Amino acid sequence: MTANATNLDSPVLLWFRKDLRLDDNLALNAAVASGHPVVAVYILEPKDSGNGPQGAAQGWWLHHSLEALSRSLDAKGVRLILRRGDAKTELTSIIDETGAYMVLWNRRYDPAGIAVDTALKANLTERGLEVHTFAGQLLHEPSKLKTGSGTHYKVYTPFWRALEASGEPSEPLDPPDNIHPPRSYPHSDTLSDWALLPTKPNWARTFSEIWEPGEQAALQKLEDFIDKNVQDYKTRRDIPSVDGTSRMSPHLAMGEISPARIWYATRGLVTDSDSADVITYRKELVWREFSYHLLFHNPTLPSVNLNRKFDTFPWSGSDAEFTAWCHGRTGYPIVDAGMRQLWRHGYMHNRVRMITASFLIKDLLIDWRRGLDWFADTLVDADPASNAASWQWVAGSGADASPFFRVFNPILQGEKFDPDGTYVKTFIPELANLDAKYVHRPFEAPASVLTKAGVTLSTTYPAPIVNHSMARDRALDVFKTIKDAV
Repeated sequence: MTANATNLDSPVLLWFRKDLRLDDNLALNAAVASGHPVVAVYILEPKDSGNGPQGAAQGWWLHHSLEALSRSLDAKGVRLILRRGDAKTELTSIIDETGAYMVLWNRRYDPAGIAVDTALKANLTERGLEVHTFAGQLLHEPSKLKTGSGTHYKVYTPFWRALEASGEPSEPLDPPDNIHPPRSYPHSDTLSDWALLPTKPNWARTFSEIWEPGEQAALQKLEDFIDKNVQDYKTRRDIPSVDGTSRMSPHLAMGEISPARIWYATRGLVTDSDSADVITYRKELVWREFSYHLLFHNPTLPSVNLNRKFDTFPWSGSDAEFTAWCHGRTGYPIVDAGMRQLWRHGYMHNRVRMITASFLIKDLLIDWRRGLDWFADTLVDADPASNAASWQWVAGSGADASPFFRVFNPILQGEKFDPDGTYVKTFIPELANLDAKYVHRPFEAPASVLTKAGVTLSTTYPAPIVNHSMARDRALDVFKTIKDAV
């Protein structure tokens, strides 16, 4: 214990990162339990540090999430200090200004964040400060869950079984009643000066149609999901036109809710008539865990094929095709609806994410990393682990991946999961009057049907940029060139 620890006026420094909540926050509870004043700080680090928003869409979310966290802390009598810059520089400055003797944070598991934290903890400890770090961003510590042979898991199903057999996670902690404020506060930036809200173009203005960032919104959304939507989750989660999922992913990505809080909210349901739905939902939560497990043990997951055979894959798609995909102009309605939903709400239904990703990689032969980068910039739930693991899964290059020869047919996928075209028509209004028989294949509709619906292919709605059947054959032929590679 340092000398300052005996002086109860010496503050502790609580560093918020992607844990923007008071509920089930181990670092916060430890700070309060110390009996010392708490200086709460959020640092907007450089992009390569791993702590800031993944892209512009998540910048919008972060702005509103910090506003919500600030209000929650204000209600407890403590201000949130905002700083921008290198973590070591800013924390050192705050320590010097406040006389803090202890720094606390919740651990992060992305490679860039781990590198920053490891060096920072060593530096602060050398200076004589106490540094304490805590779990809580995942259900398990990825360094501890291992196979019988002592290696990390590379296949999801055994990983799920191991996690399920490892026992219940620690019960989530309620937020503290009071937080002891410091006598004075260090300098704080103004949130608006960070310019996190996208303005060029001002596309994020429609995000608020479906999203409310912040911890309280996350907790309420979880309660509503358990009360109303967990029933039939197993089937409804695949239907993009209905509100059949929990939509907790952006709240998890920014740490506005802990996975343990979600796990425990479903605890009493695993033995009732809805248990299959609850277990399916839990498995989705554990896919996020598995993704972090992969990222922790494979730090290059966002940029390097896990299956190195794919390093020689001859990607040949054009920039024009990539642009058409980004802006929902491929001529395949389920793909275009997904990409337009992404632009409008910073979000895309999970089933449609798989369809659009498959189309980019296999129909267009465009490198999965270009899709990953686009999603990182446009998703409010952008997550370095889930994004990378999921793109590699679709590409066939990842751990426990879908085989490359599994090529999603965008027409049949649309007809199966959006049979009446409700989802498509929501995001592609130019097809709103098209008969359901042709809504997923307008290029096959008779001229009279198109005229009646007010659709002119290549004018009001694009013709397909590729023939799916031919593109599928082309992709499989290309795959043959690498599948036997050493």
